[in-house]
Amino acid sequence: MPTQAPVALVTGAAQRIGAVICRTLHQAGYRILIHYRHSEAPAQVLAAELNQQRPDSAATLQADLDDMAQVDTLAAQTLAIFGQLDLLVNNASSFFPTPVTDSSQQQWDQLINSNLRAPYFISAALTPALTERQGCIINLVDIHAQRGLTGYPIYSIAKAGLQMMTMSLAKELAPAVRVNGVSPGAILWPEADAALSEGEKEALLSKVPLGRTGRPEDIAQTVLYLAQAPYISGQIVAVDGGKSLYS
Repeated sequence: MPTQAPVALVTGAAQRIGAVICRTLHQAGYRILIHYRHSEAPAQVLAAELNQQRPDSAATLQADLDDMAQVDTLAAQTLAIFGQLDLLVNNASSFFPTPVTDSSQQQWDQLINSNLRAPYFISAALTPALTERQGCIINLVDIHAQRGLTGYPIYSIAKAGLQMMTMSLAKELAPAVRVNGVSPGAILWPEADAALSEGEKEALLSKVPLGRTGRPEDIAQTVLYLAQAPYISGQIVAVDGGKSLYS
């Protein structure tokens, strides 16, 4: 009997970088579990697109990662659909400014929960399944985990925690499960409340040696590379056009 195609769960996968990661992994032969919170319609469209290319190769899962009960349910549903898991991509993230003098515990909870607590407990819950498949975890970190983004201290703190989680779990779960991270720089400009002015965009790009934003495909290809690199663990790859060379 041929080996079943590998299975990847991508959180926050309905749109933007998450959706591109799904398409890239799917093209490489993965079956895809598309997690979303509110974006049901885009998630269903993406699943239909992937299933049209290869029948029964994609499914959707809804969960609010701020709710620990739903995090547990997501882990259980993940295994119920395809019966295995080879790759977990912790992509879901909240991002909005929190000036120190005007921040709240609610903002703290939302940013810490989505960027750190949920990835940790999803990873913990799915470790047995990943161990069985000698699988891997890839966390979407941020270059600002090392150098905090002005005006976004809670977000930066949460991503710093995710960076340490990546390195810690790489030790804890070895040798059965590899754990790595990808740290995007300026890839897609943030939306809604976190939107940047043209001046802010120009200021950011002035510190990118390659002089431009990256593409979601740059992140997705790095995720795929790490997923297929059997002797890499505990590493965080900056995909930032060289921006992390600047303090």
